[in-house]
Amino acid sequence: MKKTRLVSIIIGLLMIHYSYAQVLPSFGNSRTGTAGLQFLKIVPDARSASLSGSYLALCDDVSAVFWNPAALTHMDSNRYHFQFGHTSYFAGVDMNYAGFAWTRSNLNYWAFSVINLSSGDMPMTTEYQPFGNGLTFSTSNLLTALSFAKVLSDNFSFGISAKYVYEDIAGIKMHNGIFDLGFVYNIGIKRTTKFAVGIANFGFNVSPNGEVTLTTRNGEQTIDQFESVSVPSIFRMGIASKIYDRNKQAVSLTGQLTHPTDNNERIGFGLEYSLKKVLYLRTGYEFGADQNGWPSAGVGIYLQRYFGYLSFDYSFNNKDLLGSIHRLTVGFSLK
Repeated sequence: MKKTRLVSIIIGLLMIHYSYAQVLPSFGNSRTGTAGLQFLKIVPDARSASLSGSYLALCDDVSAVFWNPAALTHMDSNRYHFQFGHTSYFAGVDMNYAGFAWTRSNLNYWAFSVINLSSGDMPMTTEYQPFGNGLTFSTSNLLTALSFAKVLSDNFSFGISAKYVYEDIAGIKMHNGIFDLGFVYNIGIKRTTKFAVGIANFGFNVSPNGEVTLTTRNGEQTIDQFESVSVPSIFRMGIASKIYDRNKQAVSLTGQLTHPTDNNERIGFGLEYSLKKVLYLRTGYEFGADQNGWPSAGVGIYLQRYFGYLSFDYSFNNKDLLGSIHRLTVGFSLK
């Protein structure tokens, strides 16, 4: 009980900090462009993307490292869990993800994950050469995370992640250390309703290093001093419940409030249907986003095997102006 109170106090203080940003009253107001390291907000796994990101309370696999480290405690009873994902993002940008989670008991869980985003070569443009000057540049991003989660009571779990972030855009580089924390609470309604709160990308501002040469009216100018860049912190609060479960069929409904420090507040909903715990169909929609699009969609296959399980998930997301995103995630576990 003492541990539970301590964690509750820590999370409460952080929630007070975020309350100054007016989570609900400012719904829909844009703060776009006020933080860097934007790749930290890109969803790495297909299951959550197919639910339009309304996944904080439903999460029960390795992707908890991204969403809510406390959710690691809701993985199945196998000891070792692996997950690999690929995202085909806008403008030919690709992101790859790998995660590994393990436990030696039913109380303590550990996980490690890596995310890499690469743009490939892109034409370099200037004010006077908007179609390119014959040169190219690229961007590369790396995120590594180490997570720990602990079961504090029958209904309450807490988790924390320490993350290292690296970004290189045309030779301008940033390094930073940030962390996530969250909890999951089983409300007790039919033992299937969970409430979760998570704070992602909590850390200090960082100043980029390097130099860039710009073409101006007065000739070429080299810049090697840059303003500090804040991280895109995100406060999330979600609920998930299994609203139907009979005849080897089940339906789970999720809802989530997302409050980023550099963009609109958003509210999302997700729906997941399962048949015999093998076939999963998913959809979702998020209100308040900068770009409208179609409802998200996805499919998953979960296969029990003698050594553990195999899972395959695919998701499709669309934005009216930017286009479509395809994600594929593969996972397996070992006893």
